[in-house]
Parts: sequence; structure tokens; C-alpha cells
Amino acid sequence: MITIQNLTKIFRTEELETSALSGINLQINEGDFLSIMGPSGCGKSTLLNIIGLLDSASDGSYTLLNQEMIGLKEKGRSSVRKENIGFIFQNFNLIDELSVYDNIELPLIYNNVKASDRKLKVEGIAEKLNIAHRLKHYPQQLSGGQQQRVAVARALINDPKIILADEPTGNLDSKNGNEVMELLTDLHAKGATILMVTHSDYDASFSQRTILMKDGVIFSEKSNQRNVDVFKV
Repeated sequence: MITIQNLTKIFRTEELETSALSGINLQINEGDFLSIMGPSGCGKSTLLNIIGLLDSASDGSYTLLNQEMIGLKEKGRSSVRKENIGFIFQNFNLIDELSVYDNIELPLIYNNVKASDRKLKVEGIAEKLNIAHRLKHYPQQLSGGQQQRVAVARALINDPKIILADEPTGNLDSKNGNEVMELLTDLHAKGATILMVTHSDYDASFSQRTILMKDGVIFSEKSNQRNVDVFKV
């Protein structure tokens, strides 16, 4: 699904040149659940943003579904992003002025889905994520865990090929955070491809494997026993 070869990212100003990523090589197959860990400033969020087509690399190759992404203009990146990628953010990024229903519906509007189909899809995914009773509420009327479920619903509403999660439990207490990780595990068990950036060893243990980054490079990779045990059952 995703092949990254010798990927680099350099940030330049008039006075300074900073290498954020240096020679990254990574393979993500359909159905994988992969975590990326490392200290702040190691490049993990930069890598996630490039994979999510929110930023572009300086050099190297990044193919998504057999299409080269490096060198793609913003219009092309936007089109690929809308059709293939769902995002889950640490801060939820919900629009306070819109109801839960309207927040979930928004990506469908951007993709020109007709109103009757939008209603069916919003109600269907809200039912699956146990937030159907909250569709008329507003984000500030929800708990953190419920807000993240709304964010997950919005990320999934267009049936993306891959889900990118950036610290999805970072603003949640342990109970709500665990609910979100169990939700991601369930989505993965049903076939979702997930790439997650996290600082939490506990959250990373829900994934199949963990990539460790430092100073803009991948320096190790490990399989996660919890996930192995789950799939042995």
C-alpha cells in the first residue's frame, strides 16, 4: 500500500538548514497497524504529515497505491488525500459551532455526496461507534472520549484506505484513552490499515509493530506481543 524509499525532509530558512528526516525507508501493507514512537523533535510527526500529504518531502520516493506522491502538486495531493486518507488528531479538531451530525457529515459534503446518501452514512457510522444518541449535541457537550469517537467517525466516513492517527489519546484520561485504543484495535481487526504516532508504550502495544525514530531516522523496529496474542485467539 505504502512504500517509502530514501525519504528526506529539510527545512530551510535564510540562516539555517535543518534535516527533519534523513533516508527513511518504510513499507506499510494493507491491513497493517503500525506505531511510530520517539522523542519530541525526532521527525515522527513530519513523517506522518508527509504520508498524509499535508506536507511534501525534499527528496526520495513515496508511493501510495502504486502512485508516486513526491512532486505531486497541491491539487493532486488534495485529491488523493480526500479519496484515500482519514485523519485522527490529538486535539479532535471538531468545529464547535457545528453539531456532531454536521461535523461527521462535512467530509461527505467536500466529496459532493448527495444529501440522502450523506444521511444514511452519518447515521450508520454513528450507530457503529455508539454516538447515535449524540448527533444533535455539540462538541462541548461531550466527554473527551465521545469527542474522539466523533473524530473517528469523521475520519472513517469516506471509507479511507488508510487511517493516520496523531497522538489519538494524548488529551484523554486513561479510561477514555483505552476506549479509543480498543476502538482502533476493532477497526484494525475488521481490515483497516492504521498508522499511529504516539508517545505511549501502552498505546503502541495495541499495534502489530512499532517503529522507533531518533534524529530523523528509523533506528529500530519491533513486533508487539499484545497484538500477536490477540490474533492467536
